[in-house]
Amino acid sequence: MPPRLSIIVPAHRVQGFLRECLDSVLTQSHQDWELIAVDDHSPDRSGEILDEYAARDPRITVLHLTENVGLGRARNAALPHATGDHLLFLDSDDTLTPGALQAIADRLDETGDPDVLVFDYVRAHWWGGIRRNALAHVLAETGAAPAPGDVFTAAEHPEILELLMVVWNKTYRRAFVEQHGFRFPPGYYEDTPWTFPVLLTAGRIAALDRVCLSYRQRPTGSILSTTSRKHFDLHEQYHRVFAFVDEHPELEAWKPYLHRRAGEHCLDVLGKPDRLPPSAKAEFFRATAGLLRELRPPGTVTDPALRVLERPYAAYRLTRQTAAIRRRAAGTARRARRITAERAGRVLQFAHRRRGLDPELALYSSFHHRGVLGDPAAIHRAARELAPHVRGVWVVRPEHAHQVPDGIEHVTPGSPRHLALQARATWFVNDVPWPWMPVKRPGSVHIQTHRGTPLKYQGADLLTKPGARLGQDVPRMLRRADLWDWSLVANRHSERVWERAYPCHFTSLRTGSPRNDVLVRGDAARGAATRARLGIPAGQTVVLYAPARRDHVRGGHTEPFDPARLAADLGPGRTLVVRLHPSLADGPARGLSLAELHRRGVLVDATDEPHVEDLMLASDVLVTDHSSLMFDYVNLDRPVVVHAGDRAAVAASRGLYLDVTAEPPGHVTRGYEELAELFAGDAWRDERSARRRARFRAVYGEFDDGRAAERVVRTLMLGEPMPAHATPAPAGSAADGSASLPAPAAGRDDLLQRS
Repeated sequence: MPPRLSIIVPAHRVQGFLRECLDSVLTQSHQDWELIAVDDHSPDRSGEILDEYAARDPRITVLHLTENVGLGRARNAALPHATGDHLLFLDSDDTLTPGALQAIADRLDETGDPDVLVFDYVRAHWWGGIRRNALAHVLAETGAAPAPGDVFTAAEHPEILELLMVVWNKTYRRAFVEQHGFRFPPGYYEDTPWTFPVLLTAGRIAALDRVCLSYRQRPTGSILSTTSRKHFDLHEQYHRVFAFVDEHPELEAWKPYLHRRAGEHCLDVLGKPDRLPPSAKAEFFRATAGLLRELRPPGTVTDPALRVLERPYAAYRLTRQTAAIRRRAAGTARRARRITAERAGRVLQFAHRRRGLDPELALYSSFHHRGVLGDPAAIHRAARELAPHVRGVWVVRPEHAHQVPDGIEHVTPGSPRHLALQARATWFVNDVPWPWMPVKRPGSVHIQTHRGTPLKYQGADLLTKPGARLGQDVPRMLRRADLWDWSLVANRHSERVWERAYPCHFTSLRTGSPRNDVLVRGDAARGAATRARLGIPAGQTVVLYAPARRDHVRGGHTEPFDPARLAADLGPGRTLVVRLHPSLADGPARGLSLAELHRRGVLVDATDEPHVEDLMLASDVLVTDHSSLMFDYVNLDRPVVVHAGDRAAVAASRGLYLDVTAEPPGHVTRGYEELAELFAGDAWRDERSARRRARFRAVYGEFDDGRAAERVVRTLMLGEPMPAHATPAPAGSAADGSASLPAPAAGRDDLLQRS
């Protein structure tokens, strides 16, 4: 039986990257493939490396060419040797992402073996940055449903042609390629006369909204980083595209579109500083103008962006220089407007200061103005009940304003209204330092709630971790912290850490964590409602996986294991819910697998859920690593699993205040096999796990008794005595939360670890 996929890898001068490329194929979970590698007469050790891998795996075939023929013709040499159902072209300095082949194979099955499957990619820059395809939304929109008939043509979804015109972000049905005789031409930009004809001819195209390939951006060595006259090949490649259309009259209607794309592509190459020799740019401009005159379909109106090609090269250069000047001027104007606005804001604040403080005005913010969230939200709810005379106003960014519940007043950060309220507010409640706070008014009260129990280094302790404090202005951070009056803590560990990390003029208040009140009390209805909203069937055991952000990894995300594999290994009756750190919600991390796995129903991607408390209430067990969520979760008295395979890297790069693997809240795993074995039965919720959780909760939840928000409002806003603490019984032990509570556990007076 032929393999599902034939992977074609041409190689020339890539000995430094080739092993990584090949390993990314060999380590895939999907193994039904063959690989045809082509040594394009490479002068380095690329050919030897290919032979080495072929000796290890019989699925690898190596072709050694006797002369260097270039990328396109090297691919052509491999095509007669391919026997798979579908072709995948992988450049030898790029890599497949983990689980990519399985996702591709599954999507091919779902869509009934389409002619072409288009998938997503990320650009991996040589300096470490990772950037997702800017048009990833096209794949999400065209590939949203898993139905077998979810295929289309380019005419039905022409936006698919706006994606990068490359060969390696697609698979191709081999019989379709052979039927039409598609081959790569010689020269640079050989992907252009392959991709346009293929997509315009394909009767069945499918999309996969998943990052399957990492496209390496090299500063040297690649075609796109080479300054050469060979970039003139682009003109001939578009001649080939139009020749193909001329041979297929049914594609005639595409000519105006292709004419525009040809002009845009050529102008893009001309505008790059390192593609063409300076002496050749005027010639390239004139050749491009001639190309467009020659290829212009009768009756076609020149696109406004291409009219510059109808004027002399000197006019083009002047246009470019003028545009650059305007961009610089616009940047200068934006900075000037910002400075003017800041100065005006200060004047406005000082003007309002003359009116005195409003004793019934409180200003709230959370997660850098992302919405009504976390501890400040819990305090606000309690204040509306216990101190209704206090007007609560939230500072929320415009892009998050739609998430603000009806009936809650909010303002845009930095707006005149915000600054006016800030000048007169008595109460300030936030979980991060306040910006736009030039002067703290006497009589105002700043309540710092923080965001959970600190596990990783914070504040001044970041001074010993230069990598973790990259981009962090620690002195400014401490100046802002000096505005705090009260620092809320859920345990004595937090109290010691915050006083060390922020050696400022505030008083620690042992209130407990307000956002944990709902966890301590338990709320079965809220948990059930969350399950229903996420589409989780009743009776399922919900495993919540909430990894922390990695400071030692650019982009902040790593996958210590394949989430699809865990979802499968959990078995029937169990649902995996994944919540990435909120700072990763808009980055490439979700495109690596989560979006596609969520669409297919393999797992639930709950990263966009604003209230993490809802997810905790809806789950039966938490799997995490270095996230402080574990300190909150134990208030539910439900199992916790700490997956700490990269603990040493986190400790070295960011620093850890304690070793949660030494005295954990539950079982500890360090490799995937350990994790899978733990969930193979019921060991994850055994007596040992319960004992560890009880000890952990006694230490780190010692002030959490379900009354933290009430305690803050009564003590700080109403001036009442501090309500006494009580250590709560397990969540939900009484429907009204009124269970008899034992005496508080003894705390600790030392930081467990200084990593």
